[in-house]
Amino acid sequence: MKFNRNERGFTLIEMMIVLLIISVLILVAIPNVTKHSKSIDDKGCQAYVKMVQGQVEAYKMENKQIPSSVAELSDADYLPEGASCPDGRELVIDGDGKVEVTGNAGEASGT
Repeated sequence: MKFNRNERGFTLIEMMIVLLIISVLILVAIPNVTKHSKSIDDKGCQAYVKMVQGQVEAYKMENKQIPSSVAELSDADYLPEGASCPDGRELVIDGDGKVEVTGNAGEASGT
């Protein structure tokens, strides 16, 4: 067998160093992402509440009345069926037309 000594490639040590660096970066990044998932869910829900509030205003201008529920907006094709926050919390519309989020434990927090 004839070996060509001019061939260049990565050695096992170089490959292991690259894998070590990638592993360290992953170990640093994953906890930061999971730590902020609650904040991400809250921001997504706040944005969805603002969008639904806009749909309530559009319904009010077109029908000259405030919708009594999110289901009423869905029936009138202002929202998709079963509209809720991305994290699963339900939306309610109070008597003044303000959209609020009901928490898992039954608590309400308006935005």
